[in-house]
Amino acid sequence: MSKILVTYYSRTDNTKQVAEAIYDALEGEKSIKPFQELADRESDAFSLVFAGFPVHSHSVPYAVEEFLKSTPEGKKIAFFSTHGSLTGSRLSREALENATVLSAKARMLGTFSCRGRVSPQALEVLMKSPEHRAWAEMAASAATHPDASDLADARDFAAWILTLAAQD
Repeated sequence: MSKILVTYYSRTDNTKQVAEAIYDALEGEKSIKPFQELADRESDAFSLVFAGFPVHSHSVPYAVEEFLKSTPEGKKIAFFSTHGSLTGSRLSREALENATVLSAKARMLGTFSCRGRVSPQALEVLMKSPEHRAWAEMAASAATHPDASDLADARDFAAWILTLAAQD
């Protein structure tokens, strides 16, 4: 049985909720920790890592970049993200693509994303900016996410990744 780590960065608890859903779907030896609580190279002890983050400016938050860059060669990893954009949109995919590039040496097994509530403070700032107004209006509709359906999808994602990891 493999050791599994679920690690995440979350400022509004959206990504934390998804991380907890993924963690709950896992069996065996597992651990869940925010990125900022991981000791240096602690993730090396795990055979599979689920790494989650909110999308910031179409990308991976800076706080997560160094972790992804230091992922050992061949490490099995799966990404999950939360975002205010519509699921499947270019904006929601770009951060996952960036995460894959940052951890290019790893063995990426899959990705998952769902909408998440954008902080009212961020929406207020973005609404005042003409170039961001349309996005902010769309992001406001994510206020009820992640919802029960999103979290069920996250658990299904975890089960799927476990199946892939076992075949590898």
